[in-house]
Amino acid sequence: MEDKYSLDELLIGGTEVNYLFICPTKLWYFSRGITMEQENEWVDLGKFLHERRYASEEKEVQIGSIKIDFIRKKDYIEVHEVKLGKSMEKAHEMQALYYLYYLKRLGIEAKAVLHYPKLNETKVITLDGREEEVEAAIGEVQRIKSLQAPPEPVKSKRCKKCAYYELCWV
Repeated sequence: MEDKYSLDELLIGGTEVNYLFICPTKLWYFSRGITMEQENEWVDLGKFLHERRYASEEKEVQIGSIKIDFIRKKDYIEVHEVKLGKSMEKAHEMQALYYLYYLKRLGIEAKAVLHYPKLNETKVITLDGREEEVEAAIGEVQRIKSLQAPPEPVKSKRCKKCAYYELCWV
């Protein structure tokens, strides 16, 4: 199967793929450089857990347009992402799949591991046969980023903890 996107076309980050599955409005603001996370207590807690639990790992490995929490090299490459909880597991999984898709364009076969340190759980993710799902997400991220105005927000239980809450609802 021929992949839809070349490496030159993959100018989106994993956070954007993640935000697509959390909230397209958040994705649009983030893509415009409106970043509210630095003032959010939930983001701070996630960073703290990441730093403490994985202190010996080299963090935030930048490869082209993607920034991976950390990488481990074994007989194969493992991409590791640390997440606070599983309530947005689909977003986490799609972000990891995007990283695997991106690395595949570089000729690197890898697996991803999602870490949930508060739950003491991990989940292994492989790209196996999911390229079309990732390509659909890439296309949707590109579509939302091209909009002149943000998509209308959709109220959900996640909104109250979101760093962008005031932009959408106040």
